[in-house]
Amino acid sequence: MNGKTVLITGGAGGIGRATAHGLAALGAHVVLVARDPAKGDRTVTEIRRQAGNDDVEMLVADLSSQASVRALAGQVEARLQRLDVLVNNAGGFWATRRTTVDGLEHTFAVNHLAPFLLTNLLLDKLKASAPARVVTVSSGAQAMGRLNFDDLQGETGYSGQTAYNQSKLANVMFCYALARRLAGTGVTSTVLHPGVVRSNFGKDDPTPAIRFVITWFKPFLKSPERGARTSIHLASSPEVAGVTGEYFSGKRVRRSAKLSHDLAAGERLWHESERLVGLPVTP
Repeated sequence: MNGKTVLITGGAGGIGRATAHGLAALGAHVVLVARDPAKGDRTVTEIRRQAGNDDVEMLVADLSSQASVRALAGQVEARLQRLDVLVNNAGGFWATRRTTVDGLEHTFAVNHLAPFLLTNLLLDKLKASAPARVVTVSSGAQAMGRLNFDDLQGETGYSGQTAYNQSKLANVMFCYALARRLAGTGVTSTVLHPGVVRSNFGKDDPTPAIRFVITWFKPFLKSPERGARTSIHLASSPEVAGVTGEYFSGKRVRRSAKLSHDLAAGERLWHESERLVGLPVTP
């Protein structure tokens, strides 16, 4: 990865931090995106020391705010000469419905709309850096996801698990729709399930079921380092050069949910997402 520049959202902890460390160890110029500047600074210092690579830096952004996502994209455009890999890693789980500063349901906004907007804003940079890669972290929960186009914001009946499943299915459908749009550009789009990882997932607002798993099964879950292996593989390996529009788990191509392959639903989601983030709605 020498000479390659990688941007990783949610890079200050968990899978994102492990991904940043792994790619820095391979020689990449790593730019991690953190919401908490102090935590981000500590992470940068640790990765530089542990990976033996000083070419690690941080940008601050709150991905629940579209203004902050746009500001982040502006900083990337201004500060980075190239962008070889974008890793859309940031995401989370919230049991209780809450809204963002943009008036959108928080889970859908952070897990799907933020990477959708950021990726679209950085497409010109990625194309200019081709061959380049977009890697999006989804979840096995995508298999349980359903898209309720009449209530994407969970206004009529919110369930944290249902909202999370929907957002992770949206990640996969976004990957596939993006791959179709990037055909012939030299930019690939892949999506992955990292496994069930021992991290801070859901800790701010967990359901009783998640609290139970965290309490009793945490020692048996994957470490963040193991969870990051597929992200690192898709971001760096020559084996997947040119591979696009695929869902991975354990560094292998897998079959995603049947619904994720519904082209009409994928296009509808793309256009609805454009509307929700204020991008021009494409034909």
